[in-house]
Amino acid sequence: MIKTSAFEPARLLGNRHLQTILPNAGLRRTRRSCLKRETLELPDGDFLHLDWLASGAKDHAAPLLLCLHGLEGSSQSNYAADLVFQAQNAGWNALVMHFRGCSGTVNRLPRSYHAGETADLLLVLEHIRKRHQGPLFVAGYSLGGNMLLKHLGEQGHGSPIDAAVAVSVPFDLHGAALSIDKGFGRLYQYALMRKMKGRVRAKRSQLSGLIDVERALKTRNFTEFDEQVTAPLHGFLGYEDYYNRCSSIHFMKRIATPTLVLHARDDPFLDSTYLPTEEHISDLVTIEYSAKGGHVGFLGQKKPWQPALWLPRRIMEYFGEQV
Repeated sequence: MIKTSAFEPARLLGNRHLQTILPNAGLRRTRRSCLKRETLELPDGDFLHLDWLASGAKDHAAPLLLCLHGLEGSSQSNYAADLVFQAQNAGWNALVMHFRGCSGTVNRLPRSYHAGETADLLLVLEHIRKRHQGPLFVAGYSLGGNMLLKHLGEQGHGSPIDAAVAVSVPFDLHGAALSIDKGFGRLYQYALMRKMKGRVRAKRSQLSGLIDVERALKTRNFTEFDEQVTAPLHGFLGYEDYYNRCSSIHFMKRIATPTLVLHARDDPFLDSTYLPTEEHISDLVTIEYSAKGGHVGFLGQKKPWQPALWLPRRIMEYFGEQV
């Protein structure tokens, strides 16, 4: 089902770039939850870092909320910290899954993570289920949202997730690469690629012989980077094969878990021409499209001249309905 979102942007902050930049970079919040880190060893010899809410509910039957960050994100990303704080206020358990190499520690293997990496997610979900009996909710942002929707479509009725929310998803990776490589979007791309290339530099000795490191460091956009780095390191034939096999829009018809998707039509990371329609989604998927909101933004109005974070409240509201 596709609906119109109730979101209304804050006064004078309707511009999509203000919506994208201010909540995620400009407006720094001081309220942060205390987190404790767990190292999860993986079968292939690598590891993942899971940051758990230190003051989570002692009751193992209480809801547990897993947060999946976006490209080059972490538990310190504003959107992740905001959601964990909301879960803490609700008396829930919560954690943030760091994708390989995103926790501040270089991972052991040459490979890293990508938009369709659902094997690691499934391992984390199985790990959580061994210790947690209550409702399991998962929220994924941007790249993490694409990963989440792909997992739900792949697993169908077999997913251990009880309900999911995906935010500002690059549903069509071809479309997302084209959308961000023009106009103001190039500034976002440049900032993200600086971090991505930083990971390549940090692992130069590991990657030598597997990819052309110098060529990778000269890439100018996501498509070139994915062709030179993401595809060869993760078993794809090239960027087109990667995008074709990992775009979540191809999996949403098979989702068998209650799922809410929140997306702004003015998202600078994905032109509205690439958005899913009714024919792409299952009956258990609800998409709420808003005219404004930017990318992982959704800065609303609390009182006159007082902007408010609408996104974490809407996510918690939806999950609360599933308890």
